[in-house]
Amino acid sequence: MKFKRLFLFVWAVFTALMILMVQGGVTSQEAFSSDNRTELSGGTAATVSKATKTAFAQPIKNLDRKRRRVFVFGDHLFNTQWVQAPSSVATLDGLGPLFNRNSCAGCHVRDGRGRPPLPHENRMLSKLIRLSIPGQTEEGGPLPHPLYGGQLQEQGILGVPSEGRTQITWEEEPGTFADGKPFSVRQPSYQFTDLAYGPLGDEVLFSPRVAPAVFGLGLLETVPKAEILKQTDPEDQDGDGISGRPNYVWDFAKQEKQLGILGWKANQPNLKQQIAGAFNGDIGLTTSLFPKPSCNAGQADCLKELKFGEQPEVSDEFLDKITTYMRLLAVPARRNIEGVSEQRGEKLFYQAQCASCHTPKLVTGQTSEHPEFNNQVIHPYTDLLLHDMGPGLADNRPDFEAEGQEWRTPPLWGIGLVKNVNKHTFFLHDGRARDLMEAVLWHGGEAQASKEAVLQLSETERTDLMAFLQSL
Repeated sequence: MKFKRLFLFVWAVFTALMILMVQGGVTSQEAFSSDNRTELSGGTAATVSKATKTAFAQPIKNLDRKRRRVFVFGDHLFNTQWVQAPSSVATLDGLGPLFNRNSCAGCHVRDGRGRPPLPHENRMLSKLIRLSIPGQTEEGGPLPHPLYGGQLQEQGILGVPSEGRTQITWEEEPGTFADGKPFSVRQPSYQFTDLAYGPLGDEVLFSPRVAPAVFGLGLLETVPKAEILKQTDPEDQDGDGISGRPNYVWDFAKQEKQLGILGWKANQPNLKQQIAGAFNGDIGLTTSLFPKPSCNAGQADCLKELKFGEQPEVSDEFLDKITTYMRLLAVPARRNIEGVSEQRGEKLFYQAQCASCHTPKLVTGQTSEHPEFNNQVIHPYTDLLLHDMGPGLADNRPDFEAEGQEWRTPPLWGIGLVKNVNKHTFFLHDGRARDLMEAVLWHGGEAQASKEAVLQLSETERTDLMAFLQSL
């Protein structure tokens, strides 16, 4: 009899704890840990405390003289405005003939985040449109549009017509928090005008994307595949509503599929390939990785201009140096970690299950040529995996194994400094969200439960949650 009463007492306590955990949205997997409350977002050597407009452009600490020289030269290349060939400096010409911007810094301003055009701007400055048609390339990637290729290039050198323009209109979608406070999110709509090479056709698939921030990528490259893959749960076997899938993409250097870790859809296996792809598509420059120009059949003026300039237009030496520069960009430190509001918001972040995808902590491996990146505990707030984000954010354009509703969890480190660095607060892959709360309210699919949890927060709790995000 005594044993039975003890058993019932223990069972009652266990049940009560489980109810509290479910009501609080906390499972053992995503339990709050104060260990993640640290300023060292990028680990010991790759975290910098600067919070000014150059916060994203700082090198890691204690660079030796040789690597600092490479960093400085890579910074120069990042900011170089490439010109039409032939020019007086053959190593820095070859722009276009079709392109989006003439420099890396033109989109990634101060190594930060791009945005959609403002009402008074008549063209995209740090945002572009990926294009494809149904089907896949031999490598498994999106099948380029037969007339316009992989993206709409809105500029051309003298004598080569640009491919077209993008017009964006916005429609407000109102909503209400549980406490009655109204909000509004804006839905973009796209029209393509001045198409110089024919209609896009009914089969066209397109994906608007703003330029992401580029710091901390050297650390993310060093996270072991096993560390990333252990977080996958494609069939949601643990029943928490969160899956997480890897994207396997083509590695053009290795000529085989590799785990994708970078880009909005995790469609790049490493930083060097991502840079070479941007040179080719965004600036119209060839590299040894992508030796073919971004001209397409039917673009006679574009093809005619290709006879000028050296090939590849970006040498391997320059590609390596700009890759080193971007690898060595440090991560801004987390701020206000002792703030009461920030700490309350941090707990709400876990309770709403945001940490299930925005993984607070990862541990790097030992493969980097830069010893500062090896065996580091970092806090990027990403799992580097694909998640179904629902129809509201879908571009309905497959990208290797990423489906139309899937996006890679973007890192949140440094997100509170975007306003300082880039003078705007536009978020999400296409910059539709005008602030961080609007970005949260666009979450759907696997993140629908997190969004619903946020909708139930009081105004004070919402302020706390935003204070936490601003501290990252």
